[in-house]
Amino acid sequence: MQEEENSLVEYGFRRVIITITAILCALLEIIDTTIVNVALNEMRGSLGATLTDIAWVITAYAIANVIIIPMTSWLSKQFGRRNYFAASIIIFTVASFLCGNATNIWELVAFRFIQGMGGGALLVTAQTIITESYPLKKRGMAQAIYGMGVIVGPTLGPPLGGYLVDHFSWPYIFYINIPIGIMATFLTILYVRSPKYGEKLKANQVDWWGIALLATFIGSLQFVLEHGQQDDWFDDSLIVSLSIASVFGLILFIWRELVYEHPVVNLRVLRDSNLAMGTVMTFILGFGLFGSTFIIPIYTQSILGWTATDAGLLLIPSSITTGLMMPIIGKLLERGVQQKFLAAAGFTIFFVYSYWMYNLMTPDTGSELMFWPLVVRGVGLGLLFVPITTLSLSTLQGKDIGEGAAFTGMMRQLGGSFGIAIITTFISRLNQQHRVDLIPNISSINFQVQERIEGLKQMFISKGYSANEALSRAYEILNGSIMKQSTVLSYMDVFLYLGILFLICVPFVLLIKKGAGKVDTSSVH
Repeated sequence: MQEEENSLVEYGFRRVIITITAILCALLEIIDTTIVNVALNEMRGSLGATLTDIAWVITAYAIANVIIIPMTSWLSKQFGRRNYFAASIIIFTVASFLCGNATNIWELVAFRFIQGMGGGALLVTAQTIITESYPLKKRGMAQAIYGMGVIVGPTLGPPLGGYLVDHFSWPYIFYINIPIGIMATFLTILYVRSPKYGEKLKANQVDWWGIALLATFIGSLQFVLEHGQQDDWFDDSLIVSLSIASVFGLILFIWRELVYEHPVVNLRVLRDSNLAMGTVMTFILGFGLFGSTFIIPIYTQSILGWTATDAGLLLIPSSITTGLMMPIIGKLLERGVQQKFLAAAGFTIFFVYSYWMYNLMTPDTGSELMFWPLVVRGVGLGLLFVPITTLSLSTLQGKDIGEGAAFTGMMRQLGGSFGIAIITTFISRLNQQHRVDLIPNISSINFQVQERIEGLKQMFISKGYSANEALSRAYEILNGSIMKQSTVLSYMDVFLYLGILFLICVPFVLLIKKGAGKVDTSSVH
């Protein structure tokens, strides 16, 4: 097994080409998760869809992604890794073309689902290919290179999407994938090699029940997370039914995978304590990464009145910082710095970033005030991503690497979905609470309040409104500023809670047993 694993290690030009191919594919998949967000309004207009319908463009992609990710290792064995990887790129690229040509909302949703089925495989298989192409002692650097794609991707999506929508039209956010997909397909066929997996399963040995239960559990959970808040959670019968389906799906899936001879997802790989700990930390990382990326564009667009492109550009310094951090962290890992110390530093720095944002948020914060906190966020993400990923995969060998990468990939996506669902619910509930708390301050006997109302009333009268109309307009403006203030207060609370969550992780990370994160090189010859 060890020799077979070493036979996949590449050197020189081949390794460079394989690394570029894998990162291109990971970027394709991740940019497509966020690029759509800024084009939703345009799509709604041209396809005549409602707000609820258009949300399915994101939901369908996410559901397909999280269903396929845990199955990637198994599918690689069935079809051979290179074939499966190339087929996934082709499916993704063709589906991108079909998305751009969709004539109604449900066509677009169906093609987005197919695109998600191709895309989910790209992320995990790219990680496995990069990990196996580097010798054991350079695995930290391999994860750093992969991490640059994964962290930079979500941030590139909104400004790129904003630019394409502003200067062209929304189908171009899908067409941009086509040339990259064609190039990546050729490079994969020419350069990527498949490990020898042994016999393929016959059709009657395939774990069809496992696949069905996995799809039920993950698909239902993802739907509940995406639609829970807008459908008022458990007051909605569909959300209740799918929550029950998800819980039973999970229980039956775990039972099935542990008793079946050829499971579609090998749960036994989680016996590796590093991987088990790593999947939990990856979940929290996904929560923080996607959660904070989700709040900032909403805050800048809805409160500060920025354009989609400006909101996306704000996150670029953070991504550049993370990209610059990656090779430094890779080098530190190569020199023997333990992953747990770097990860603990990352969680602490993320707390500093969250607390800083909590302190500077106002209804009119300038972009220059957010620059340094976002740079700090970039440093924190770099310190978290590489050490957690290398820690998770550090003691795995052979085919277990692919299975481990699938678990961490799935947990990062689910962490993001949980993060966004919980944050939107929190914002909605906290908003109501802050509004209730703020209204008593608008007292009719408060001189400042009366002065403000009178000033607004006189302004409207001077524009030709009657006294009654001017007064009601003045109250509307006051009500609007209360709404704005309560929304900002709820965003501040979310940042504070995110920061506390990251701070709580620090002692747990430091408890990882000494040597757990070290790569075992004793068996390498």
